[in-house]
Amino acid sequence: MLYLSITTFLVQYGYTGMGVAAFLAGSFLPFSSEVVLTALFVSGLDLWSLILVATIGNVLGGYFNYCVGRLCNEGWVYRLFHVKEEKLAQSKHKVRTHGAWMGLLAWVPILGSAITIALGILRVNFVKSAIAIAIGKFLRYLALGYILSLTQ
Repeated sequence: MLYLSITTFLVQYGYTGMGVAAFLAGSFLPFSSEVVLTALFVSGLDLWSLILVATIGNVLGGYFNYCVGRLCNEGWVYRLFHVKEEKLAQSKHKVRTHGAWMGLLAWVPILGSAITIALGILRVNFVKSAIAIAIGKFLRYLALGYILSLTQ
């Protein structure tokens, strides 16, 4: 019920609501920006503008996670941000293997937050990580935009 109320509230604020929803979804907080994007598109907002705002907000959420990982120790990450230890351990292993390229998967629900936090904990190059995160998240919204455009 609370989730529905928050979503309804964000939809009322158009592009600003889209940016906030995308930031929340891109961070470690459990939220789905796709619902807000779809509702705003159906209400008549421009699809390309929604994709741009959603990408920017979601990327900023991913960067926030990177900074959380960089600034906090792992114990804090588990306690304060409710990241599951096994997800973070898996993500750290994958990041050690594939480096900044793992940022391309930052859009994946639940795992994406663990990946972006792991990138920060392991102090992977921020610029390379940021580029990979941005590309992955943009492609996610581009795919959603394509699907929504088929409904018209």
